[in-house]
Amino acid sequence: MAKLCLGTVQFGMKYGINNQIGRQPTWEESFEMLDYALDNGIDTIDTACAYGEAELILGAYFKQCKKAKNIKVISKLKPNVIEKDNSVEKIIMEECKNSLKRLCIEQMDGYLLHTPGYIYNDDVLAELLKLKQQGYVKNIGVSIYDLKEGYVAIDTGIVDYIQLPYSILDQRGMKEGFILDAKKVGIKIFTRSAFLQGLFMMDKASVPYHLQNAVPYLEIVEKIIKQYSVDKVSAILEFVQCESDIDYLVFGVERKEQLQENILKGNETNVPRECIEELKKQINNVTESIIFPSLWSNGRKAE
Repeated sequence: MAKLCLGTVQFGMKYGINNQIGRQPTWEESFEMLDYALDNGIDTIDTACAYGEAELILGAYFKQCKKAKNIKVISKLKPNVIEKDNSVEKIIMEECKNSLKRLCIEQMDGYLLHTPGYIYNDDVLAELLKLKQQGYVKNIGVSIYDLKEGYVAIDTGIVDYIQLPYSILDQRGMKEGFILDAKKVGIKIFTRSAFLQGLFMMDKASVPYHLQNAVPYLEIVEKIIKQYSVDKVSAILEFVQCESDIDYLVFGVERKEQLQENILKGNETNVPRECIEELKKQINNVTESIIFPSLWSNGRKAE
C-alpha cells in the first residue's frame, strides 16, 4: 500500500473546487491537523514556496513541536523563477535557502522543480545536484503534469523523486507504463490529485458549467462503487494505494474531519479488487481539460 503524505496547499491558500469551509484554515487549525497527522502515522509532508503561507505555517509548527524532528519535508522551487538573463546558480541556491529558513529546518528530504519544463535545463539540473551534494536536500526531483517531462527526468539519471497526478480519472501513469519505468531505475513515486481538488466529492448539481463534461465519468464511478457497496473516499484512496509501484499518495485537507476520515480509510483495505479493476476498465482516455486543473477556466494552478 502506498503511504499517505500530507499535502499543505490548503494550509497556505484557499484552494480546491470543493473547498467546504470557503477559506483557508487558521494557523491554529493547521497546527491541530498537523498534530493529528503526526500522531496517526504521517511521516512525510509535501509543501511548496507557491503555496501561499504554507512554508511559514510549517516552520512555526516545527519550532514548537518536538515530534516534528523526524518528519520528512518535501518542498518545491518557486515556479517560473528563472528568466533568460538570470543567474541560475544564485536563484536556485537562494530559493532553497529561503524555503529552509521559512520551514525552520536545516535540510529538506526532497526539493522538486515546480515548473516541469526546467527538467530540460542542464544548468538547473546541475544546481539541484549541487544542493544535494552540499547537504541542503537529501533528494531532488520534479513535479509533472505530462509524462513526457517525466521520461526526460528518468533519462537525466540524477532524479530521485517524481510527483505526478494519478486518480480514477487519470490513470496515465500506470496504463502507459511510466510509473513502472521510473521504478525500474530506483525513482520514488509520489502521486497527487486523487480527489481532483474535490471534484470527485461534489454533488453533480454543484459541478460548475465549465466542468460539465466530467459529469458522465463521475456517474460511471458512482455506479461502480454503488454496485460493490463501497464508500467513495475508500475507493478513491485505495484505487491509488493498491498500486505497489506508487510510494506515496499526497492528499490535502482543509478540515480536521477530512484528515481523520482520510487517515482512517487510507489505512483500510476493504475495497474489492473487482471494483478497482472495473474502474480501470470503464474509465479511459479522459480529456486533459478534466484531469488538468491548470486548464480549468477558474482552476488554481498550484499542485
